[in-house]
Amino acid sequence: MTCQKTSHNFTKIAFKPLHTNLFNIVLLSIFLTIGAGKLYSQDTTKKATAIATKKQTDSSKTFVNNTGKSTTTIKKETDSIKKDTVKPQKAFLDGKVKYKAEKYVKIDQKKKLITLYDKAELYYQDVELKSGLIVMDYEKNEVYAGRIKDSTGAYKQYPNFKQGTNVVEPDSIRFNFKTKKALIWNSRSDQGEFKIKAAITKKENDSVYFLKGARFTTSKDVDNPEYYFQTNKVKFIPGKKVVTGLTNMVIADVPTPIALPFAFFPMSKETSISGLILPSYNDSNTRGFSLQNGGYYFALSNNYDLTVLGDYYTNGSYGMRFESSYAERYKYRGNLNVRFENLITSERGYPDYLKQKIYNIQWSHSKDSKSNPNSSFSASVNLGSSKYFRQSINQANIGSNLNNTLSSSVSYSKTFNSVPQVRMSLTATHSQNTQTEEINMTLPTLQVSVDRLYPFVGKDGVKKGFFKNINLQYNLSGKNSIVTTDSLFFKPQMFRNAKTGIEHTIPISTNFKLFKYFSASSSFNYREVWYTKTINRSYDDEQSKVVDNIVNGFDAYRTYSFSSSLGTTIYGTFNFGADKKIKSIRHVMRPSVSYGYTPSFEKYYDTYASDATGTMTKQYSRFEAGIFGAPGISNSNTLGFDLSNTFEAKVTDKDSTKVEPKKVMLLNNLNFSTSYNLNADGKTSLAWSPVRVSGGTQLFANKMNVNFGATLDPYAIDNSGTRINVYNIDNGGSLFRMTSANMTLNYAISSKEKDKTKKDKNVQSERNGGREDDLFGTNTDLNDSRKSQFSESEKEEDKISEFFNAKLPWDMTFAYSLTYGNNNREKKIIGNSIMISANADISPKWKAGVSTGYDFVQKGVTFTQLRFERDLLSWRMDFNWTPFGTNANWGFFIGIKSGVLSDIKFDKRSRTNR
Repeated sequence: MTCQKTSHNFTKIAFKPLHTNLFNIVLLSIFLTIGAGKLYSQDTTKKATAIATKKQTDSSKTFVNNTGKSTTTIKKETDSIKKDTVKPQKAFLDGKVKYKAEKYVKIDQKKKLITLYDKAELYYQDVELKSGLIVMDYEKNEVYAGRIKDSTGAYKQYPNFKQGTNVVEPDSIRFNFKTKKALIWNSRSDQGEFKIKAAITKKENDSVYFLKGARFTTSKDVDNPEYYFQTNKVKFIPGKKVVTGLTNMVIADVPTPIALPFAFFPMSKETSISGLILPSYNDSNTRGFSLQNGGYYFALSNNYDLTVLGDYYTNGSYGMRFESSYAERYKYRGNLNVRFENLITSERGYPDYLKQKIYNIQWSHSKDSKSNPNSSFSASVNLGSSKYFRQSINQANIGSNLNNTLSSSVSYSKTFNSVPQVRMSLTATHSQNTQTEEINMTLPTLQVSVDRLYPFVGKDGVKKGFFKNINLQYNLSGKNSIVTTDSLFFKPQMFRNAKTGIEHTIPISTNFKLFKYFSASSSFNYREVWYTKTINRSYDDEQSKVVDNIVNGFDAYRTYSFSSSLGTTIYGTFNFGADKKIKSIRHVMRPSVSYGYTPSFEKYYDTYASDATGTMTKQYSRFEAGIFGAPGISNSNTLGFDLSNTFEAKVTDKDSTKVEPKKVMLLNNLNFSTSYNLNADGKTSLAWSPVRVSGGTQLFANKMNVNFGATLDPYAIDNSGTRINVYNIDNGGSLFRMTSANMTLNYAISSKEKDKTKKDKNVQSERNGGREDDLFGTNTDLNDSRKSQFSESEKEEDKISEFFNAKLPWDMTFAYSLTYGNNNREKKIIGNSIMISANADISPKWKAGVSTGYDFVQKGVTFTQLRFERDLLSWRMDFNWTPFGTNANWGFFIGIKSGVLSDIKFDKRSRTNR
């Protein structure tokens, strides 16, 4: 018995008799049951046809509807004279009968028959029946329905029988209203993901069904499937169990050796079914043979579940995974994955023997805003061993391998609707460098802010002018920061050097118009920092070095600063003429000047002896080791200059029907920024900071993103590469010395627009630390190989149905990066690489894709992956190959797409020696 996880929308599954949900869960191994019981031998179609064609003896009681439609109500005839000695006759029917037909309706009151022919419809109690021919025997409370022939002799108007929510579409049917028993020939019905066709189906009652000569498939065409499971006997009890006899798998109408002598499946109407998940076989040169991804699925409730999976290798390696999803409608939803692997490479005693333990924890949680609009809680956690994605035996995620960081965030926020309004948030963050294995955490960060107050606003509430716009705010930030490493994570040592502090800020600001065209703002900021421990620095004679001694106890410092800015917007238009293709170019400039002043807080600094003699002293602040740092020892007095530009053109639209010219963005932004230090002395500090230039635009109908940047230094450098107080132009150079520059191009095109195609395809890869595109290939989660390597977002009607069709879908992603370095006159390209990913449907059923690139500096091909996929209708086959590099591997998969039959597959792949 096997079971497959279902999608976690936690909707109750109603197993409907006979047609809508028989085996919603399973075939799970393969089906179907005992005894069809004693079946009726009458052919109801022949009987119904004979009754319809038989001459009526009582013509006075035959009614023909010339309009082709009639509605009749049959009621029990009653005797107006009450007789005590005779019991009243029981009614033939318990309710009203409504019916109609296209050609004719005949009523034989003597035989108690109603015959409907051509597009016949009958409604009685909870039964709806549509067919070419319907015969109702209202004395026996039975109805017969069958097909009719057209002028060519082909059958048409198959019966459609509906009782409650149950629908059956057979060749013919016989149903008793009293006993609720039915006999159905060649019934076709949908049961969850399955389509079922049975030669004969007997409905014993509302709780028991017997099927004979049944076939089960997930193919769309149940009459001509590419594969199916054949069984002769099935007993189905809705909501309780399914029992089957001998079941055989048939592919292309050829029986296979795959068979089960019998099967038993418990069923439940309330939740998904718990059950075994069959493992897959694999082997590795370094770990031996293995069984992977076997385990058990626990359907704990409608709101949450649990999947336990495990791997075992013959050399002793093993892995465990716990996956749970939970949700409650209109409140929250999320999932939790905990993974642990104990990996052994080679054999004990060999030089390449290695044993290591790796783990990964992922948790995502989102709260529905409808549950409480004044508070929110969210979580996005991805932490664990730095080597997990490189070493895991169940991940093939190249993007995660090459990513150097893992990050997490858990936050809660609440808004208090007071006057003024108060906002509070608690956040825990985690950042991990997988190369250095350093971990930075804040556990937690408390943020409290009080909404702005305008003390000088009048009763009219108008905020205009310098004084009326004066406002103040209060912000509180409390942090507890921990810096540790992989080896000390969650051990007592990681908490020893934790840093704790609380910062209070009160900004007072205002803004106003100056000379009508200038926007001015000014602000004064008061800052107070509290610490629970500080340092006392001194020279230790025993250790012969300077040491910092921790001083526990409350301490605080207070600072203040002032800043102001002045800016405007300048518009310029260059007209070329209404008859020109480029009619005009619009240039928008936004210059601004800012000033900032922070005084010196030397009072918070002390001196210490830096050597044994005590003659050499240096300054330090006892707050230096604090999480918010120490106040500045020297004052800051700077002017900042910024200039942002945008360029837009108006051109003649290619569409001749358009009257207005088309707007085209030439440069989204072109920014220049620098600053001038008013306190610079030319020796220890230089007046001008380097000019930073950055810009970006979009080309080719916004399909190509272009971003560039450069750093321009006005000062020259000496032979050691140190900046000197000599302008570069006075040192025989140009006005500015370019110290660095970079440019990136990203281009994505496709044969047709697809909303979020790339992002939807690799969401799992991105959540595991990879990329949202497939420039580094596609992520393969070995827990579930049924997922396609390619986008499956196309609508069914958009898919190609013919081989020779020029409109075969394709898409391509192109990325180019160039970096120039000249910080010390090296004048060299330090980075120059290109990456390309392309996917195409080479035929309606074949997909192919490639991801590759080239590094022009290292002169080598970057990560390369080839992938192919074949759509086999109900099945899917794929092959992916990374031909070279440290991640060289290949994988082959063929299996049924349906989640119910996910265990019917062949999955073989090589393992990288990681």
